[in-house]
Amino acid sequence: MNRSINPFSWPVGHSSRQPRSQEEHNKFILQTVQPGLAGLMDGSVSTLAPIFAVAFATHRPHYAFVTGIAAAVGAGISMAFAEALSDTGELTGRGRPLRRGVIIGAMTFIGGIFHTLPFLFSNINHALIVAYLVVGVELMAIAYIRYKYFAMRFWLSILQVVVGGGLVFAAGVLIGSG
Repeated sequence: MNRSINPFSWPVGHSSRQPRSQEEHNKFILQTVQPGLAGLMDGSVSTLAPIFAVAFATHRPHYAFVTGIAAAVGAGISMAFAEALSDTGELTGRGRPLRRGVIIGAMTFIGGIFHTLPFLFSNINHALIVAYLVVGVELMAIAYIRYKYFAMRFWLSILQVVVGGGLVFAAGVLIGSG
């Protein structure tokens, strides 16, 4: 079977060439991809409003950067604890709570930090332009992961992710401009 179209093949970098069983594939999706995606989505979207509100309210990139760092760290810790304490994984099959907590916490931090980094630029206009581009890449990555692992139609996934991210972004801009 051609590995490029085999939905049960091991992820890139795995040493075995043997295809996974449906059960192993589902376990990988449920215990690794799903918490990672949830964290990436939360970190990418939930930090947009505070970062851009501060950027538009103060026109000081350093303030937006500090806000972004605080939001990414706080959201990562919060999501890690929420996931790790939500259940033991025994009833749901979601795997070990500590592992899920680490995955979702790290991905939440990653989702929030990337569009924070452009605010290291001292010029607010340059910082905003780069941050817009980074947010676009983040949203496309989320849409692609949903498409690849959850059988979502690609363009529908992009539409859903962009609308959700756009609403949060707009809230931040409106709050910051007010």
